[in-house]
Amino acid sequence: MPTPARTRTDACPGVVSPHLAADGALARVRLPGGVVGADPFRAVAELADAAGDGAVHLTSRGNLQLRGLDPGDPRPVARLAAAGLLPSTTHERVRNVLASPLSGITGGLADVRGLAALLDVGLCARPALAGLPGRFLIALDDGRGDVAGERPDLSWVAGSATGGELRVTGTGTGLTCSPAGAPGLLLDAAEVFVALRDEHAADPDARAWRAAELPDAAARIATALRDRASRSAPADASAAGRALPNGDPDDDRATLGAGRAGPAVGTLDGAAVGAAPVLGELSSAQVRTLADLAPELLVTPWRTLVLPAPHHPSSVLGVLRDAGLVVDPAHPALRVSACAGAPGCAKSLSDVRGHARELIRLGTERAVHVAGCARRCGAPHTPHADAVATGPASYEIDGLARGLPAPTDLPEPTEEHR
Repeated sequence: MPTPARTRTDACPGVVSPHLAADGALARVRLPGGVVGADPFRAVAELADAAGDGAVHLTSRGNLQLRGLDPGDPRPVARLAAAGLLPSTTHERVRNVLASPLSGITGGLADVRGLAALLDVGLCARPALAGLPGRFLIALDDGRGDVAGERPDLSWVAGSATGGELRVTGTGTGLTCSPAGAPGLLLDAAEVFVALRDEHAADPDARAWRAAELPDAAARIATALRDRASRSAPADASAAGRALPNGDPDDDRATLGAGRAGPAVGTLDGAAVGAAPVLGELSSAQVRTLADLAPELLVTPWRTLVLPAPHHPSSVLGVLRDAGLVVDPAHPALRVSACAGAPGCAKSLSDVRGHARELIRLGTERAVHVAGCARRCGAPHTPHADAVATGPASYEIDGLARGLPAPTDLPEPTEEHR
């Protein structure tokens, strides 16, 4: 598709460069692969209490967000850097990396644990990649199809325990490598994207933000990588992170997509525990409870958290439930999401989070995303009904005018949202 006309610059928020919202500055803390240690997690909660609105918000890309900050306050940068959550000020907004959260714990074809961290180190070490747009997304999928379904620009998707394919906007390229080579292959592809977007549009304001906006992106990136590999001809292409031109003979995509909905909550095959904060919003007390239960946690793109290998899953579930976190897979809160809404967002026409909480209280059985305007920020990629505010107490639900959203108003998800 052609690059759309830009009316503003790419202002995706970070910590060094927060976004000024109606309720103060908004800072997004990138967690490549969703991994966060207990101590850094506590540091984020302490910062939320000291300088923000007292809450830690989960995002649809497995990151953390702080709201209500003073844009001139130096504490966010200083404290998050000290906690190890800001390894690069030049690359902070482009550290957008997903990885299958349950990889190596349960399910999947390959173990991608640790690969997001390696990719992040390599990304921060390549100066050209500071030029990636803040919306550009890279994913490492262990073959279950969960993060590959989150519409990444680039993804490595396992076809077996020993190999996987590079995909561009979900389109296969035929370029494969081992899991160990995946970070290097993805970084090479990202460098090619940066070069191609600069060639495609001389006007900086017209350059592509996403690979889908670059004509023939998959074919062009694959061709450039093949040319690069033929010139360098490393002795071990997989170890060097270069694309291998032939498919993996063990490729088996039969299970791809089996985990598309992402991690659930509760006990996960006895190997992990999943929990969800209501509307993705954690109090600082809930963060401390989570950090006390596991040395390392995984934040998923579905606004849930995974605690790997708990010693006593049933007792952990009880602690999480008592803390106000959702651990029941049938809980209606798992079917309702919402944008920031009023008063935090100046564009929002309604207090959508208040209305979303009412939907949860009424016990909707259908998935719905409640949005304050037509931008539908934070909408999930799984099937859902769209409730878009048209005024303080009025909505369009999948295009039909309604009053406040109620479970009886929600249609089955339309084909557009499947």
